[in-house]
Amino acid sequence: MQVILVDDHALVRAGICNLINQIDHFNVVGEASNLRDAMELVRQFRPEVVVADITLGDESGLDLLGAVRAASPATHVIILSMHASEELVAEALRLGASAYLLKESAPGELEIALNAVVRGDSYLSPAVSKKMIDRFVRKPAVAEKPLDILTARQQQILTMIASRKSTKEIAYELDLSEKTIAAHRAQIMERTGVRDVVGLVLFAVKHGLIKKPD
Repeated sequence: MQVILVDDHALVRAGICNLINQIDHFNVVGEASNLRDAMELVRQFRPEVVVADITLGDESGLDLLGAVRAASPATHVIILSMHASEELVAEALRLGASAYLLKESAPGELEIALNAVVRGDSYLSPAVSKKMIDRFVRKPAVAEKPLDILTARQQQILTMIASRKSTKEIAYELDLSEKTIAAHRAQIMERTGVRDVVGLVLFAVKHGLIKKPD
């Protein structure tokens, strides 16, 4: 089974490549650090699997998902990431990821995920799976109006975070201290169950606070 590996860190690629090449029936035939190079390899090899990080410098592995589906529909994509927010995982699955694996996972999980996707199954790291199960068993009242869990000020700050403004910029515009903004951000993450800025952006887009970035 041919595998393309996409990660913007060379040392990380080297370690993952070594792991994959030790798994029976799988071989890394190409590596890339950005979307353009990754898609050139996908079009060249039409691999069974692409293993990609969700964050590729200034680019996103989410964009890679759609491009792979269009160029090579039979190729399965495994997202390998340090981010475990529900919004991010849900968006990756919606866009066609066959598996979502955390970088903190045990090496054996990568083999399980690879074998699962080539069988046509899906795979989620246990920690991710628990988050997604929790997401769907929450009280309906919370799910119906998710923005109601945030105050007006928190929605304002979330909108600014999602617009890629820094803590310093937000503090200046709202005439608040950076510590206050950081505290609001922590509360927003706690209330939404999101644990990273990428997830906050997706949450804001999903619930109409900002338009989807180009």
